[in-house]
Amino acid sequence: MVRMAPTYAQTFADATSDPAAFWLDAAASIDWDTEPVIGLDESRAPIYAWYPDGVLNVCHNALDRHVTAGRGASTALIYDSAVLGIQETYSYAELLEKVARFAGVLLERGIGLGDRVLIYLPMIPQAHIAMLACARIGAVHSVVFGGFAAKELAARIDDATPSAIITASGGIEPSRRVEYLPAVNEAIEMAGHQVPTVIVTHRDGFNHQRSEYGGGDTTWYDWDDLALHAAPAQAVPVPSTHPLYILYTSGTTGSPKGVVRDSGGYAVAMDYSMRKVYDVGPGSTMLTASDVGWVVGHSYIVYGPLIAGATTVLYEGKPVGTPDASAFWRLIEEHKVDTFFTAPTALRAIRKADPDAELLAGRDISSLKNFFVAGERLDPDTYTWAGEKLGVPVVDNWWQTETGWPIASNCMGLQILELKAGSPTVPVPGYDVRILDGFGDEVAANEEGNIAIKLPLPPGTLATLWGNDQRFIETYLDQFPGYYTTGDSGFMDEDGYLFVMGRTDDVINVSGHRLSTGAMEQVLGSHQAVAECAVIGVADALKGQRPSGYVVLKTGARITEEELGRELVALVRAHIGPVADFREVRVVQALPKTRSGKILRKTMRQIADGKAYVVPSTIEDPQVIDELIPFLAPPK
Repeated sequence: MVRMAPTYAQTFADATSDPAAFWLDAAASIDWDTEPVIGLDESRAPIYAWYPDGVLNVCHNALDRHVTAGRGASTALIYDSAVLGIQETYSYAELLEKVARFAGVLLERGIGLGDRVLIYLPMIPQAHIAMLACARIGAVHSVVFGGFAAKELAARIDDATPSAIITASGGIEPSRRVEYLPAVNEAIEMAGHQVPTVIVTHRDGFNHQRSEYGGGDTTWYDWDDLALHAAPAQAVPVPSTHPLYILYTSGTTGSPKGVVRDSGGYAVAMDYSMRKVYDVGPGSTMLTASDVGWVVGHSYIVYGPLIAGATTVLYEGKPVGTPDASAFWRLIEEHKVDTFFTAPTALRAIRKADPDAELLAGRDISSLKNFFVAGERLDPDTYTWAGEKLGVPVVDNWWQTETGWPIASNCMGLQILELKAGSPTVPVPGYDVRILDGFGDEVAANEEGNIAIKLPLPPGTLATLWGNDQRFIETYLDQFPGYYTTGDSGFMDEDGYLFVMGRTDDVINVSGHRLSTGAMEQVLGSHQAVAECAVIGVADALKGQRPSGYVVLKTGARITEEELGRELVALVRAHIGPVADFREVRVVQALPKTRSGKILRKTMRQIADGKAYVVPSTIEDPQVIDELIPFLAPPK
């Protein structure tokens, strides 16, 4: 008898009715030193743990097992640097050798099981090597995006208390070079925690060198010097619940939240999502145009493709400007990419530069099978344009830093469903998504509400927040007991398709980067001329959202709006970094508030976006809204 592949509906029902059994079965695809017999530990609910009796090593699952299986000569990593005009290829055996040797470097520096390592690297192969080397010895890595300024880096140093920082001379942009070493040095001096070791990979063409730094309690080393004589390290088996990495995401209070990813659950989730969501396995080539500093980079540039035994492409460049809007099409053609993953922002930038896709003509992209998009809402116009020009499914998928892999998607390796513009299709098996009203009751189909996920969350999602279980519970689990609160609003239609409409808190999405408006407000409020302020995310056709600031001056402040704007933009750039893309400041007479003093940011955002709005009955002074409307119009 031929066994038919299960449909999406049946698989979703199995994962929902008995999560422990479903995910224990899925765990069989991973190599375990001690195979788990317990799927789910519910003893500390609402904090759950997957595979509590399992022992494994994630690096072994990403590299060693493929080499052992005879696939050592298969290509693991292709490094394509458009900014340098170079390409490098690493087989699984070659990448394993480099990772094992650098893991030996870390051991020789006294770094081992449970120690944290902060990684501040651009899109170069050393990022893969450093992350996997940490996983190999049971160290916990925390990758920080290179666009963050020293103050943000220092905050992460103080929270994670790393034993080492791994960095490079700098990152390379199409029009400039970003020096990393001064920022790292400033962050070390600013932080309360003392970092004993800094390891620098040298890149030519930068003004600052490793030799300029050091002294005191911090020693700066050269990557190549250390690796030259290091002994390769073996993979260290760790409990499934052992932290693999910490990834910081903006908190609404301005202080970063350290999302903790466990080892066993994440390995299973990566294996499952590569097979069932992305339809990627040995022989596939996946290119994810993101950054290793973001969750998409962790999951689908580094861990996911390698655990699946596929080829992953590490792209150092932009969708446009390196050299033009044909960059993605070149990558697909040259590397025979069958699975591509990027953000809607990138597609909008390409469309703006080449609306008729003339640069696609003449490119052979016949290898392309699926084109995935995530990071912010994929608008129907961009979805339609991309689908027509590429001639392949454009699959929107929705997830968060906290979840680590898609909450909703068309599962291309399970059952291909009809696509609907504006929807990431349906919840992925394992995510029991509900739409709740403010009282926690489910709403009817097509009615907007709070998007929540019934506990337990599936493997691979956040285990907790670093060093703060209580903050984890208060932030995500308290609002609707028994559910994880996503912080997004949306609805499900009569076919069970999910539509995500936007954030319900003050974390905005700029080009796929989640940033706290509260943190920006703290910076604006530090200016001596500013009495109070508000930052909102305004809808932007290219970037999804852009931050826009509104400030009330102190009485007697003598500064022009133009001068103040320049100073505030510079402050945000210095304290948060260029990634915030903060450029707009308006001086207003007053901000709309409730009687309890809460600024009506949602109402301001609705006005700025040209949407219908209702002035809350709790407003302190309705006239303030009328006076503010002209200032909420887009700047000319």
